[in-house]
Parts: sequence; C-alpha cells; structure tokens
Amino acid sequence: MPPEHQAGDESPGPVQRPRTSGGIFAVPAPIKRLFDQFPLVTYPANDLPLRAPQNRDRHVLYIFATADGAESGAPSYNPACLKWQTYLKFCNVDFATVSSSNHASPSGSLPFLLPSSADISKSAPPVPSGKLQRWTANASASPVEEPSDLRYEAYLSLLDHRIRRAWLYSVYLSDNFTAIAEPLYILPTSRNPLVRLTIAHELRSAAEKELLKFSAVIDPDFLYAEADEAFAALESVLGSDKWFFEAKRPGLFDASVFAYTHLLIDESLGNGWVDERLRDLVLRRKGMVTHRNKILTTFFK
Repeated sequence: MPPEHQAGDESPGPVQRPRTSGGIFAVPAPIKRLFDQFPLVTYPANDLPLRAPQNRDRHVLYIFATADGAESGAPSYNPACLKWQTYLKFCNVDFATVSSSNHASPSGSLPFLLPSSADISKSAPPVPSGKLQRWTANASASPVEEPSDLRYEAYLSLLDHRIRRAWLYSVYLSDNFTAIAEPLYILPTSRNPLVRLTIAHELRSAAEKELLKFSAVIDPDFLYAEADEAFAALESVLGSDKWFFEAKRPGLFDASVFAYTHLLIDESLGNGWVDERLRDLVLRRKGMVTHRNKILTTFFK
C-alpha cells in the first residue's frame, strides 16, 4: 500500500487519492483500452458428435447391432441386448436403437438406455440393463405386469444357466466362432490383425472362464443335452398358450426366450451357423418356433 504520509514530509496532511467511479473493481485505463480493441466473444456450445442421436425427443437404446440394423430397428445379434430391445417394444416404449460397444457403456456392458430430453444439458443419466425393467414401469403408459406364477424363477433359471451356457459354447468355442462371433464382434472393431487376434483371444477366454465356473471340464455333449431339456421344459410350460404363463400380453420372460430362439433360428446371423447342434434343438420344438415367429412378425415388422 503506497504511503500517504511519510516521516519528515512537511506537507500539511495526507495526500488525497483521486476518486474513481468503479471502486476496487474498476479496470485500469490501459487494460480497459486494450480490451476495448479486442472484445471478449462467447462462442456457442459445440455440436454433438455426428454419431450422437440428433432426435432427442426419443429414448435411445445402445445395443450390439450393425449400423444398418440399428437404423432400421432390426433385432440385435446379442441375446442380452435383444431381450431388452424386445421388452421395450412389448411395453410400447418409443425408442431408437444405436450401434454401440461395451466400451461406450457407463457400466461396461450393453445394453443401456439414454432417456429422451428436451434440454441436452439437463438430460437424465443413462439407464443400465439392471434398472431397465423398473425404468420401463415408470416410463411406459402401458407397462407389462409380470405373472406371479411360482414357476417363474425356476424356468427363468433354465434360460440364465443351461441355455446360456450352451449358447456360450456354441458361439465362442465351437466352429461357429469364425462364422458368428468373428464377423459380429471382432472384425468391426479394428482393421489391425493384432488387435483382432487379441479380442478373439479375450472372447474365447471369457467364455471358457464362465463355463469352468460350472464344471471342471467343458463337455459340449453335456451342455447341449441340458439345453435340450431346458427347451423341452419351456415348450411344455408354454403349451398351447400364446404367451408364457397364460399371460394376456408378452412380458419379460417371453422376451428372454425370444432373445435366444430368434438368434438360433436366424439363418443370416453372421455368416450362418456352421455347428448347428444347438440350433437344431430349437427347430425341433414347434412351440418355440411358433412363439419366436409370432414375436418377430408382430413387433419387428
């Protein structure tokens, strides 16, 4: 702080500093003249990336799909994604699909849903698959009420364990790997052969690790036999009904079954099925085929 009156100064009193209109927040004149010549400019916010959904008045479901398939709303080639894609359709939720990968997911896995928002800066957080059923119940004007059948959990375990294990072996560890997994999950990720080789190794290792949690030895005949029993049990509980557990509308269980049966029946999946053992188990079950066709023609026009 500059001295206003130093010892020995013979001036009659303290020196008076000239007053300014701006007080302590006043900009010094030289700096003000500089900024007058170069005024600050506020630039508009950056546009969203080209791949980001431009139409945010719709919910967006991020799934494994080809670019063309996502744009047309075709069924995902991944069972977990197809399950929720189908369930949202059952609940009459209006949504768009976007081709994505696990690396783009906040939770590290697909699918996830980005709710619609009029104001992108205030958009709701992404909804992971584990919370999609609850979110749908709140977002849909006509949510599906799941049946209270005591057999529900028991039959669901057939899908989550027996059929899923057979699917993992068939797609990732059998001859179907180069025909199904490679064109769908590996080739689109990179053109670098080393990167592709690494991803292929990771996929196969992950499938092996998952199957070895169940048994010390991976026996394909045993896996397919269990899957066959599971499909037989599912066809039995479906019977002559339109939907599972005598429901009036298809629900999450129907979507879970369709997620496997459709992909197994689909001849155009990847480059086509080479090892058809698991596929044949479904084709022998007329009830499963009819159930799949009904959902495909009704909800995926």
